[in-house]
Amino acid sequence: MPACFTFGQFSLDPAERLLSRGGDPVELNGRYFDALELMVREGGRLVTKDRFMDEVWRGIPVTDEALTQCIRTLRRVLSDDAAKPRFIETVPKHGYRFIAAVEGSDAGLPPAPAAGHGRWRQLVLLGLAGTVGGGFAGLIGGIFYGMAGASQPLQPGMGAISVLLVLMCVTILVALIGAAGVSFGISSAATFASRQKFLWSILGGALGGLAVGAVTKLLGLDAFALLVGHSPGDITGAIEGAILGAAVGLGNGLASRRRVPARTIALAALCGGFGGLIISLLGRRLMGGSLAVLAEHLPGSRLNLDAMGAMFGEKGFGPIAQAVSATLEGALFAACVVTAMRIARRQLEELDES
Repeated sequence: MPACFTFGQFSLDPAERLLSRGGDPVELNGRYFDALELMVREGGRLVTKDRFMDEVWRGIPVTDEALTQCIRTLRRVLSDDAAKPRFIETVPKHGYRFIAAVEGSDAGLPPAPAAGHGRWRQLVLLGLAGTVGGGFAGLIGGIFYGMAGASQPLQPGMGAISVLLVLMCVTILVALIGAAGVSFGISSAATFASRQKFLWSILGGALGGLAVGAVTKLLGLDAFALLVGHSPGDITGAIEGAILGAAVGLGNGLASRRRVPARTIALAALCGGFGGLIISLLGRRLMGGSLAVLAEHLPGSRLNLDAMGAMFGEKGFGPIAQAVSATLEGALFAACVVTAMRIARRQLEELDES
């Protein structure tokens, strides 16, 4: 069986990953070579946009413009004309078809690169990136709550730096755990879902947040019951994790359709902030509300967030302070997680194209 395909003046060698014209090599990056090979192998059959996303971009969410640019580049390389195509025909709203006569066969040739190994790499890298992004959000939130707590009169032996460091560590830890669940949930959906990736991104984020929130709350309550003899109250858990995870998944899905980084961050922050507000309106709590509950229910607690409530004319950490803090927490968390995953996704694309 022939080891390559020929069409017109061109020869495509999948084994050597080489496109040549009249015997001369034609420069083409890895991603675009995969797209051309996919169409050539199909030999006149329609290649849908979903197949390009699954087999060329390997499930990495990209905009339609990325595929359009790919086809535009291939046409330029092949000296093809979109109005009167000799090689690549557009099937509006569906995909593309390679219409040139192709000599050669893919029988006996190794299949196009499978997404298996690449998909697992994508899942891990995107999940880890989102986790790191969540940790960064926790750092910012920890500094904010630490400064608020340290601004209150402190008991003897308790310095402002100690309060700041303790709250930073606690907030970062909680954010890392939550971000891990949400990020790996979203990356799993993006990696393995063949269709409706937008909806799967939301569902993946919700399920990841639900699972991690439930386990974290269970262990947290058990730990407090073991150490101090009673539960601290209704701290953040599964419901909050599911809502915020779905909001981050929504932000990720919307952001994947935008090419401007500022809009990506703004969309993610908007979705996360809306999720945080919903959590507050339902009478649930995120980090700030949970810290206030701990301070209220644990005997001898030196944590005090009343200064935040005072900013809104409330006595203590009231409902307005909780709503504002939950909205800001959700916006910050979603923006950091989605931005980190976007950066990792770009890195993956560059690696695949090199």
